Amino acid sequence: MRTPHIVGIGGTTRPGSSTERALRYALAVCEQHGATTTCFAGAELAALPHYAPEDPTRAEGALHLIEEVRRADGIVIASPGYHGSVAGLVKNAIDYTEDCRDDERCYLTGRAVGLIATGAGWQGVVTTLDALRSIVHSLRGWPTPMGVAINSTIQDLGPGPGIDDDKARLQLETMAGEVMEFVKVRQAGFQPAG
Repeated sequence: MRTPHIVGIGGTTRPGSSTERALRYALAVCEQHGATTTCFAGAELAALPHYAPEDPTRAEGALHLIEEVRRADGIVIASPGYHGSVAGLVKNAIDYTEDCRDDERCYLTGRAVGLIATGAGWQGVVTTLDALRSIVHSLRGWPTPMGVAINSTIQDLGPGPGIDDDKARLQLETMAGEVMEFVKVRQAGFQPAG
């Protein structure tokens, strides 16, 4: 079996945001399970031009994102809850998967996708997590059973890079473990219908 590759997408324009820290922690757990990882966080996402399907030219960062998504065995997406939904920065990056529509493995077909939503309150976090699940379903991905919801008003992640909050840490480790379990089952021969 080849080494699994997991791609992380998420964060905010603020370096070291709780969203980015949660994403990087989940990717570190995937690495502990034997994966290689690539992370597209705030700075990389902010540099992406608005996705324009009618214009086939792509910036270097967008080409790198698309290339990494194509080679990914699994994906972890993390978004802050902005006004009850996915942050525009994260949604724009996800929109670039449209360039994979004609691939043999179109969009996110056959890939486990772990999801993380962060925010100041349960309502926004839960609706953001639900929106992420809907997006992944529409892109033919397989959202993991564990979706991580982090309410920053009651869950202090502590100073980086670890996660101090026991519940958040357990959720992130469980979700990352589910991504890796799916990847390993798939690599062992189970091929879900596309």
